[in-house]
Amino acid sequence: MKRKHIVSLALLAGLLISSTPLLAHHGYAAYDMTTTRTLKGTITNFNMANPHSQIAFDVKDDKGNVEHWVVECAPPVRSMKQIGFDYDTLKPGDVATITFNPGKNTAHVGVMFSVELPDGRVIKESDRRR
Repeated sequence: MKRKHIVSLALLAGLLISSTPLLAHHGYAAYDMTTTRTLKGTITNFNMANPHSQIAFDVKDDKGNVEHWVVECAPPVRSMKQIGFDYDTLKPGDVATITFNPGKNTAHVGVMFSVELPDGRVIKESDRRR
């Protein structure tokens, strides 16, 4: 009887440990998924990594002030490669046009929808949220 309890507890512990990463994943509650913005800016950093790659870029506002933006790319690296991204697709100094769903607050953040690369190619994410 005691052995059954130990085995049951071990199985329960294993299930709880393996389910923790599922609970940690976030949604898009912080972003306005009904609005899209398009900005042309200079890439400062492109970090292609799981779970979400990030594109950092600088944009000049109407007064010539530099705004620092960061957009998150929703798919993991494998899916990013399938839609046309690679680790060196965007490099610091490249000028790109990025379309994204902006954050709901005033922070300069968003979730990428598409990117027009310096060579004119446009990479779009799939209809993952629609």
